[in-house]
Amino acid sequence: MIEIQNLRKVFDQKVAVEELTLSIKAGEIFAFLGPNGAGKTTTIKIIAGLLRPTSGRVSVAGFDLAQDGLRARALMSYVPDEPYLYEKLTAREFLRMIANLYGMPAATAEARIAQLTAEFELSEFLDNLTESYSHGMKQRTVIAAALLHGPRLLVVDELTVGLDPKSARQVKDLLRKLSREQGLTVFLSTHTLSVAEEVADRVGILNHGRLVALGTQNEIREQYAARTGAGHQRLEDLFLELTGGL
Repeated sequence: MIEIQNLRKVFDQKVAVEELTLSIKAGEIFAFLGPNGAGKTTTIKIIAGLLRPTSGRVSVAGFDLAQDGLRARALMSYVPDEPYLYEKLTAREFLRMIANLYGMPAATAEARIAQLTAEFELSEFLDNLTESYSHGMKQRTVIAAALLHGPRLLVVDELTVGLDPKSARQVKDLLRKLSREQGLTVFLSTHTLSVAEEVADRVGILNHGRLVALGTQNEIREQYAARTGAGHQRLEDLFLELTGGL
């Protein structure tokens, strides 16, 4: 679903991402981890089409972002770490606007709005202005909007930020369901290692713009043990060792 080849991004002579090569399969939930400044958000914004790489290539479902960006972006949704809504719109108006942008038939859009807002427990607030929403409600509304048109790829920067434990569980369960049953691919950046442990099929760890580990959690443990002779059971321990956090 995502193919990244020799990706490099430089800002004013500062290298943010260095020679990143990565392949994400359709239907996979991939957790992209790293400390602050590692290059995660830069990579995500390049995948979402918000930044151009200095060099390298990114394709989504076979469409090169540089050559077929519109077709690639039509297949994906992007959820940033800070939810943004038009606060003088109700959630229903906002979701209808998103449906119109994707050219969804009105009846299909209304059915999807009803389904998603019920799943995220937003139905009773649907006709309230979003300026009255809590941060968590705004985040749930943004995620509902991202799933509205049935994307094949969901790119998320900090999935559970601002969500209470119940809402976080609902979102994680829904993404697992969509991944398993409908083949949704999820590219997820997070600082919450427990989220990665719970939902990710594979993990990539970035440090100083370079990929320092890639695989399932068991594969990363085995790779680390083979290099160092040390055994760690927790992803947190591995992450801190590989990124110099200890």
